[in-house]
Amino acid sequence: MHTHVHPLSKRRRLYDICMRGLLYLSGFFTCALLVVIIGYIFYRGIPNISWELLSTQTSYIKDTIGILPNILNTLYLVVLSMVIVLPLGVGAAIYLTEYATNRRLVDVIEFATETLTGIPSIIFGLVGLLFFIQMMGLKTGVLAGSLTLVVMILPTIVRTTQESLKTVPQSYREGALALGAGKWHMVRTVVLPNAVDGIVTGCILAVGRIVGESAALLYTAGFGLVLNDFFTSLQASSASLTVALYVYASNRGETAVAFAIATILMGLTLLINLCANLVGRKLKKK
Repeated sequence: MHTHVHPLSKRRRLYDICMRGLLYLSGFFTCALLVVIIGYIFYRGIPNISWELLSTQTSYIKDTIGILPNILNTLYLVVLSMVIVLPLGVGAAIYLTEYATNRRLVDVIEFATETLTGIPSIIFGLVGLLFFIQMMGLKTGVLAGSLTLVVMILPTIVRTTQESLKTVPQSYREGALALGAGKWHMVRTVVLPNAVDGIVTGCILAVGRIVGESAALLYTAGFGLVLNDFFTSLQASSASLTVALYVYASNRGETAVAFAIATILMGLTLLINLCANLVGRKLKKK
């Protein structure tokens, strides 16, 4: 028996096939672009990485280049910024989601955080230079750079934590309160453990932005390539890895060193992300 296929269903099927093909093509190009960029950076960077580069500082007398100070400065910036921003960001998100009763105030703060997220980082650098260095009297260094980064990544932490807290079912809160738990006890033992994934995601995004930031740090952390301990670097010019990459690539024309630093940056970002994921899983189990 001959069945007649309606022309409209044929057209829809053809349309579905074409759209699916376009989606697969888009996905393939996105993955291919990522692989090509990472592959090219590794291809150019890995041969230029040496123990001398990783374990020494730049010396104009010996004519050697070392990025140990820049690796340490990057770690100092990450640790100090996260120690300051996590209590502020998570605390603000908890207040806005769990405690705030004035809806207008919440809307204003949410609008402010969304606006701050879209501001170019070089403007944060200028504000950090004017406020932390010129007005507060701090010297160019890790402390001024970290405080500037805190202002820059605070909206990211607040928004991701807030959205994560909103995903916790209201019945969890009501159940904990019905069992006699206080408000803070309920937030600490019921809400936060269920929202830990979002908080860790916010931390990963924040750390990624700190590690990859250069514009804001040019004004506030400085260009110093000298090896300092943590407390000295707080008030001494200290270049992060991204600033060092900029200095070596543009001012000194050391393209090989720039690719080596880019490779180390990508490896460092991957390592930090893996560590953050492991911490998030352990916190969720607890």
